[in-house]
Amino acid sequence: MSPTAALSIVTRGLNLWYGSFQALIDVSIGIRERQITSLIGPSGCGKTTLLRCFNRINERFSYVRTTGEIEVLGQSILAPEVSLIELRKAVGMVFQRPNPLPISVYENVVFGLRVHSRRSELRRSELDQAVETALTEVGLWKDLKDRLGARATTLQLEQQQKLCIARLLPLKPEVILMDEPCSALDVEATRAIEELMFTLRERYTIVIVTHNMAQARRASDECIFMLLGEVVEHSPTADLFLNPRKEKTADYIEGRYG
Repeated sequence: MSPTAALSIVTRGLNLWYGSFQALIDVSIGIRERQITSLIGPSGCGKTTLLRCFNRINERFSYVRTTGEIEVLGQSILAPEVSLIELRKAVGMVFQRPNPLPISVYENVVFGLRVHSRRSELRRSELDQAVETALTEVGLWKDLKDRLGARATTLQLEQQQKLCIARLLPLKPEVILMDEPCSALDVEATRAIEELMFTLRERYTIVIVTHNMAQARRASDECIFMLLGEVVEHSPTADLFLNPRKEKTADYIEGRYG
């Protein structure tokens, strides 16, 4: 990735508190577009909290307070006039465990379109095309084109997680956040999701939280190592693993703590 690549996400002096506990401390980073960036670090270091800042999902909790700046796609997202609905269309999220809705495969894929559009604006042909395009993009169309009416929760876990990604795509996001998306999957399913990530990064910026150092090394272009709410090091993945600049980073990736 060229060092001049545009930045999809920028934070400056970002701080976040859960009540009196400060979970993020003066986080200033830039995440490049159309690449995979992994957030790594021991449990409780702030990885998931930081990830959830990018679509402001932390704000579901009244005791969360944030200061500093966050820009996504060149726009400040902490301004009071920002529409969270529009933000979350542009910044989709995939969670640890697959969470398809207990409805058909077809209705899962078009769910976001139905929520964000007037029914009179949705033609069946447009919905059909959206389903085919999204399922093709995540590699499910061939397997599921004759099972679109099947209940999504009956699919294999790998298929469920791919479907959750497909559910985001009709809303045309530019950033996809993934919070340990392979933690509930076996080795083969994990490999399939990682291969999908490589395909998707041609069109989307992907930020992933992972505890799996092998996965971070395999599947990301850059890594951000966090410790106790602070960013310790942000480097291209190969540099971070082979030539870490900070002693704390070397200690973590070599298994001396965490």
